[in-house]
Amino acid sequence: MIEVSVVARNNQAQDICSFELARVDGAPLPAFAAGAHIDVHLPGGLIRQYSLCNPPWETRSYLIGVLKDPASRGGSQAMHEQMQVGQTLSISEPRNLFPLSEHARRSLLFAGGIGITPILCMAERLHQLGAEFELHYCARSIERAAFIERLQASPFAERVHLHFDDGDAEQRLDAAALLADPDANTHLYVCGPGGFMAHVLDTAKAQGWPDERAHREYFAAAPSNHDNDGSFAVQIASSGRIIQIPADKSVAEALEASGIEIQLSCEQGICGTCLTGVLAGEPEHRDLYLTEDEQARNDQFTPCCSRAKSPLLVLDL
Repeated sequence: MIEVSVVARNNQAQDICSFELARVDGAPLPAFAAGAHIDVHLPGGLIRQYSLCNPPWETRSYLIGVLKDPASRGGSQAMHEQMQVGQTLSISEPRNLFPLSEHARRSLLFAGGIGITPILCMAERLHQLGAEFELHYCARSIERAAFIERLQASPFAERVHLHFDDGDAEQRLDAAALLADPDANTHLYVCGPGGFMAHVLDTAKAQGWPDERAHREYFAAAPSNHDNDGSFAVQIASSGRIIQIPADKSVAEALEASGIEIQLSCEQGICGTCLTGVLAGEPEHRDLYLTEDEQARNDQFTPCCSRAKSPLLVLDL
């Protein structure tokens, strides 16, 4: 854990604040690569992930952007209402679950709303590398688009295309045209609200983009319907112990109640922190972290939210 203090706080757009974090002891922060995020430990035991959006070569401080979500589970509300300049908090070292392929001939960056945070960092890095890229930023209105001044003042401003729902029809995002005829040396990166990401990724899939060149990062999962959840069992491979998973508990919750702790973070199947190997049985995948091909292999799953189709899962624990 790293102890940091809030050294600056700025309103970047309607309901979006940026927070600049520096080490309390004044030492440099760990280096990171574009697309990385940190875990922020908040009052009440909450842990939330926020993408780093400062240029990746800067280690004097980290910059994160936080949307005050009306459907917040408490994290964004705590950041907006409690985190003021001078306050201290704990963060993790950066982790990167949304890495940039720096050797691609061309990159297409799609951001929706607060999803600009990792995408902005990627654009900074691609410009530094002299790589070919385009950035398409979509928001409901310019008032809800964060870091607009930074984008417009950047040395790659001519590569930034803004699309607003309340703008003229000709500036709306035409994903089908932008994603037509995918080139084998072009990579796609998408981050933003679920509906926006589904639109871009479904369009890409229809145009023939393979999973390995269509990269995505989700900030939140859609609410799941648990009405038809049933019970099943998991077996711990190392001990042979069998633990029953009732319909009203996740695998992670049942394991914890049995004294078996799994590292958790988002608890929505987004971050991959709890990813666990499966040696036998068939998981019912409910995560947004694994690709469809990875889910089809059924050799790992996310116990924070995924369940089982078979009566028993044998876990590599």
